[in-house]
Amino acid sequence: MINEKRKRVNTKMTIVYVALSADLIHHGHINIIETARKYGDVVVGLLTDKAIASFKRIPIMDYNKRKKVIENIKGVKKVIPQTTLDYVPNLKKIKPDYIVHGNDWKTGIQKATRDNVINILNTWGGKLIEPEYTPEISSTKLINAKRLQGITPTNRLKALKRNIENKNIVTVMEVHNGLTGLIVENTNVNGKYFDCMWLSSLTDSTAKGKPDTGCVDFTSRLQTINEIFEVTTKPMIVDGDNGGLVEHFTFLVKSLERLGVSAIIIEDKIGLKKNSLFGTEAGQTQDKIQDFAYKITEGKKAQVTNDFMIIARIESLILKKGMKDALERAKAYIHAGADGIMIHSKTKDGKEIKQFCYAYEQFKIKVPLIVVPTTYNSFTEPEFKDMGANVVIYANHLLRSAYPAMVKTAETILKNKRSIEVDKLCIPIKTILELIPLK
Repeated sequence: MINEKRKRVNTKMTIVYVALSADLIHHGHINIIETARKYGDVVVGLLTDKAIASFKRIPIMDYNKRKKVIENIKGVKKVIPQTTLDYVPNLKKIKPDYIVHGNDWKTGIQKATRDNVINILNTWGGKLIEPEYTPEISSTKLINAKRLQGITPTNRLKALKRNIENKNIVTVMEVHNGLTGLIVENTNVNGKYFDCMWLSSLTDSTAKGKPDTGCVDFTSRLQTINEIFEVTTKPMIVDGDNGGLVEHFTFLVKSLERLGVSAIIIEDKIGLKKNSLFGTEAGQTQDKIQDFAYKITEGKKAQVTNDFMIIARIESLILKKGMKDALERAKAYIHAGADGIMIHSKTKDGKEIKQFCYAYEQFKIKVPLIVVPTTYNSFTEPEFKDMGANVVIYANHLLRSAYPAMVKTAETILKNKRSIEVDKLCIPIKTILELIPLK
């Protein structure tokens, strides 16, 4: 009897640690877990949404959904959150006997992580098991295939808030048609993607050959949104100018939310739409604080879900009303229910943007802060993050870069009376045909 008790006391559970993202489960994951089961009780360190978003796209499924899936895989004893790409914090807590990971991390960007794992395991005699990586498996390809199937309006609508909650800084690029939507959807530099699309009234109007004075009505804008949504999955923020009459704005909110748009930005100006970058030269008039706050409140009442965002754009710095006015308006708009504050400026040095951001950081009640560095464009995204900004919008760059390229092509053809000289300026026809894959 005594010996039996001793035996139970001395029995130590053998812990095998496996770190997974597990956005889309495939047989490669199962192979890793089955290997891990041979060595002991499997504890899965499931990367949180924030951990995944730090190095690639935000996961399709949120953490709780992924956790539920992993918990129900045979052989998994326990699932715990791994809040960083670095294994070390979790390893120090549970001191596993083994870690199982495919052998695909011996080189490349994961090599440093592997080295850290080996070093920490050596401190208590743990072992690293590295089964051969399952061939012909690419999570990225699987996710891209999933995205080709499209996305529901509900899931697209939620995506912007998920990005803001989980990423250090959310990067947004202007779109004005389906092709630019595809560019924003697919552009990837060393694993970095754009997080969201911005439908600008300036570029949407210009792409239609019309001035940015509100002459492109929202029926046409909604058609453009539909065209972009047909070929993309990323969330969208829509430039709503000043939102129009309150009674019209509430219907616009309902229409955008129904389509799956994540947010609308409205500016606190009244009268005929004139682009903000004209500043005081265009005779623009700022709305009264109480009137614009009322518009925000009514818009919030009109929406059906809690996922749609109404973002208030403050024009005080553009119109030379001063920092005090800008900060007063920010507080009033937040109190009225604004889900975000966009501060606008046309100065190139960005000093007033920095001043606003640092003052905004002292607010007791804050919402996400959005900046649009069209003129003060020397700042980097990490610098904006340090200032306290949450979202950076590149508001018109795709259209601005496309126009000079097209003009040069047109002029070259006229000059040479043939087109061979512009071949070097154009992508091949074959590339055009392959640009949009058949589903």
